Amino acid sequence: MEHRAKRVAVVGAGTSGLAACKHLLARGFRPVVFEAGESVGGLWTRTLASTRLQSPTAAYRYSDFPWPDSGVAFPRHDQVVDYLTAYARRFGVDECVRFRSLVVSAEYVAAEPEDAADRWERWAGNGEAFGDGTGVWRLTVRQHGASETDPETQTETHEFDFLILCIGRFSGVPNIPSSFPANGGPEAFRGQVLHSMGLSSMVDADAAALFKGKRVAVVGAGKTAFEIAAECAEANGTERPCTMVCRNPQWLLHRPDVWGKVSIGYLYMNRFAELMVTKPGAGAASRLLAALLAPLAWAISAATGAWYRREIPMRKYGMEPGHGFARCVSSCLISMLPDGFYDRVKEGSVVFQRSKSFSFYEDGLVLDGGNKRVVPADVVILATGFRGDKKLRDMFASQRVKGIIAGAPNTATPLYRECVHPRVAQMAVLGYAEGLNNIYAAEMAAKWVARLLDGAFRLPGVRRMEESCAEWGRYYARRSGGGGEGQSAWRPCIGAVNLWYNDELCRDMRCEPRRKKGFLAEWFQPYGAVDYADIQ
Repeated sequence: MEHRAKRVAVVGAGTSGLAACKHLLARGFRPVVFEAGESVGGLWTRTLASTRLQSPTAAYRYSDFPWPDSGVAFPRHDQVVDYLTAYARRFGVDECVRFRSLVVSAEYVAAEPEDAADRWERWAGNGEAFGDGTGVWRLTVRQHGASETDPETQTETHEFDFLILCIGRFSGVPNIPSSFPANGGPEAFRGQVLHSMGLSSMVDADAAALFKGKRVAVVGAGKTAFEIAAECAEANGTERPCTMVCRNPQWLLHRPDVWGKVSIGYLYMNRFAELMVTKPGAGAASRLLAALLAPLAWAISAATGAWYRREIPMRKYGMEPGHGFARCVSSCLISMLPDGFYDRVKEGSVVFQRSKSFSFYEDGLVLDGGNKRVVPADVVILATGFRGDKKLRDMFASQRVKGIIAGAPNTATPLYRECVHPRVAQMAVLGYAEGLNNIYAAEMAAKWVARLLDGAFRLPGVRRMEESCAEWGRYYARRSGGGGEGQSAWRPCIGAVNLWYNDELCRDMRCEPRRKKGFLAEWFQPYGAVDYADIQ
């Protein structure tokens, strides 16, 4: 068909980009994938030495590509890269990727003026992926040499009929704290300050050398902060304990099941669990049912949280989260503890310090605005997250697109179906919204975008798209968040409503939303990527 000859660009060869390319190939397109690195895998190629998968392999997988039978439930980061590389090879995605190609700018060029989008009744003018066929995305690509030792760089310009951004939110632009008292910023510190992004990009041996024999302070309360502290403890033991400076502790678990055998998927990732959630865009009956089931939802959250509090000595060491367990599900803030982490705390090689604020002095950190609590340090590592909104905005040349693409501060990114902006033509963003299992969420969105490009369905009117974005934005504001260093008041997380989101995608694609056989399985078994394997 004629539209399959259209030029499609995918930016990024991580989990989202690979899925986007695979499903475009399956529908007859021949996309070009620009990847700044030297291999597929995205963030998995730039991690700490100890980083492992946070979900079991049975859950963290593409729908039609199982893991090899290694018996390892939580593989190392290099094993995840091997899995993604095998996926790319199996489906011919690797032949579409241009490595060491950094997209530095994207500009939409059309005959109509930019503000014509403000008057649209349908997306791109007609609700179709390629609009009227006259607009193109012009990409400026910085092509680096064939290897790290080759300094040659050249800049190229390419034009495409559709652009898919798969650049993620947790890389590229670090969130660096900047609100410090006078003479209390990093410049006052005699030691070394770096963000976790810089540490993750180091060769493992260099990162280990940075810790060895040093007084290390880690600022942060999320998964990365715990991983850094664990590696520091491994290097220095109790002789030079690693100090973790935390504002709002998060839920980090030692296992993905409760009471010894019940997967949390049975509590939060099935249709019955979602009956207890007030879902974005749901009708009055659904909202009433969620209200009636609220006591049961509270009881499940309380019981689950109580079990983990009993099994993990978080309260003993002052690291008990200030929000309930259900909130961490709806905020996608569930992570796994490094192996034996609290053993390190017990022996004294990791020390916690709770503080609402911090500043620097010449020999370390000052906590809580200078009330005499200090943390001596030679190295301070900021595990304070990333500025995904800025990273997304910085992709675009147009000030108009920069201003609308990521929404206003402390609001959700206004993407219809978490994929397309109602006022930006011929472009999709994948992997920006989180799920409890990101590869599962990204693949579903990739299937939806591939079918949109193939003309399987048209988008509704722009006003309806914007109403849907607003409904999801209110849901995020109400249900997401949880605080923590580097976290805004909201997080675009579909964790507690993943099936509701998938149902919307399925209805758009004219696929049956209910995928399981039998009443009990449909309502009480957890859903996963495999349930949608026949949607190509």
